[in-house]
Amino acid sequence: MPTMDEDFNSRPQASLVRIDDNHAGQRIDNFLMTRLKGVPKSHVYRILRTGQVRLNGGRIPAGRRLVAGDVVRMPPLRTGLHEHAVLPLAEGFRRRLESSILLEDSEILVINKPARIAVHGGSGLALGIIEGLRRARGEEKFLELVHRLDRDTSGCLVIAKKRSALRCLHQQFRENQVGKEYLALLDGHWKETSRTIAVPLEKNVLQSGERLVKASDHGKAAVTRFRRRHSYREWTLVEAEPETGRTHQIRVHAQCLGYPIAGDERYGSPERLREAHRIGLRRLFLHASRVSFAHPATDQRLSLEAPLDPELQQFLTALR
Repeated sequence: MPTMDEDFNSRPQASLVRIDDNHAGQRIDNFLMTRLKGVPKSHVYRILRTGQVRLNGGRIPAGRRLVAGDVVRMPPLRTGLHEHAVLPLAEGFRRRLESSILLEDSEILVINKPARIAVHGGSGLALGIIEGLRRARGEEKFLELVHRLDRDTSGCLVIAKKRSALRCLHQQFRENQVGKEYLALLDGHWKETSRTIAVPLEKNVLQSGERLVKASDHGKAAVTRFRRRHSYREWTLVEAEPETGRTHQIRVHAQCLGYPIAGDERYGSPERLREAHRIGLRRLFLHASRVSFAHPATDQRLSLEAPLDPELQQFLTALR
């Protein structure tokens, strides 16, 4: 049983953090949420509101952006994960992440995200792509997702290794300067060559925490271009190019076409899902095949392609 002195010394202490270039420009509330893993968001805002967090000795509003050289006083808090703890990463998971790298330099990391792995932990998931990369690369000071892919979607995922790169790439996404192409297998024989779906989408969160998206005049604008690539007897391989980036956009817009994506447990029919399973498809057939953007440091236009994973390729072979 610990002594009183041992118990006192084990309590978390306030700490001072000097802001470097990687975190310059970040809002203080977002900075705290990244640092204080396991602390509820409501508590983060409360310690800001009550002045427990200090910037250069003074109080700080939640929306204030940090500047390199700033000193942030972090209050003594117990978090769900000790800040300096290094948890082991399964070797198989580490190898899978490292083998999926499409491009890496000092600014960015682009991987071919495997299906069935979320891009980040949460909602009952202890570990996602970004947490796995941070554990595998403890020497990296900064790794942040530039965008997201659904858990069941594979393909090109861009990660920033510097705060400046993250800001640049976020701006390109906001200004629709990032090219995104997906391969999707539609459930049914789609006879059109191409079609653009411009249907607003509304997102709802169920009591279970599950996200469900539907077409709605009250939703946010969403546009997806579909182009037929290859026809099978009961399926159609298409390229899908989203102009916007709404949750489940391609999946719901495919449903609006009248041809849901093969293997879609949420927006497809149970009967056709069982048929896909019978032939060998055990996942959503949606793959982020290509991404293009201007490199945040050189401004050179990059176009990166992620090969189709063997499971999807084998399913197409079975259809032939």
